[in-house]
Amino acid sequence: MLLSIGWDKYQLDKKIEGFSALTLKTYSFQFNMLLRYFGDIDVNSVTTDQLKTYLIEEGEHLKPSSLGHRVRFIRSLFKWAFDEGFIKNNPAAKLREPKLGKRIPKFLTELEIEHLRESCENAMENALFEFFYSTGCRIGEVVKLNRDDINFTTNSVIVHGKGDKEREVYFNTRCSLWLKRYLGSRDDLYPCLFITERRPKRRMSIDLMRFITRISDRTGIKKRIHPHQLRHSYATHMMNNGAPLEVIQSLLGHEKSETTKVYAQFSGKLRHDLYSKYF
Repeated sequence: MLLSIGWDKYQLDKKIEGFSALTLKTYSFQFNMLLRYFGDIDVNSVTTDQLKTYLIEEGEHLKPSSLGHRVRFIRSLFKWAFDEGFIKNNPAAKLREPKLGKRIPKFLTELEIEHLRESCENAMENALFEFFYSTGCRIGEVVKLNRDDINFTTNSVIVHGKGDKEREVYFNTRCSLWLKRYLGSRDDLYPCLFITERRPKRRMSIDLMRFITRISDRTGIKKRIHPHQLRHSYATHMMNNGAPLEVIQSLLGHEKSETTKVYAQFSGKLRHDLYSKYF
């Protein structure tokens, strides 16, 4: 079976399994890299050594996290081919991801949050900023939302996270007020919660969610700020205020507690308070 045919079949199966469009888009990029390197060869002819050579030659410029993503895709593709009986041996079975050092999540101080808040210039910017910060949602979760998804009675909304898993998140009164002002200012009938400013109007996509950069440029804050930092800030500030780890894990939609523990390990204020208390 040719590599291109295998990819077509792999994509079809993964769509049925519920892989998100975003995941398949990133996997498509990885596949094209693989195809460019090997050519459209028979998947049965690929060896472990060839895959290792590919990872070394094409991945030497990559960060460990990016190289790890490439390894995960290759393992997924060849495991699928093996499980489906298209190849007799799985050449990717013994590939290992590079070790990642622990990195401190980049979060914003409460003062920086206030500076960003004051730099919002219209209802849409305020609504987007407050929604990201008060819910801790991922960009991909926000762009899927419709107006009818918002429950203003409980200030909550059901979002679809990774693997299409549902979870309920909450927003505060400030966010509720700005959402109502933003939605009240619109004269369209689009069901989307957030729409583009330019015409023709359409659902605001991941590529257009660069509003935080526009806001941060007005503040003069000397750091690169992106929407995911609001998620990190949300979690860190909750941790600093004493929220239990399991509650933060549930609100963020983390499958593993280890993912959430990084906020406890590196939350500076919490660590300092504990040091002062016990030393």
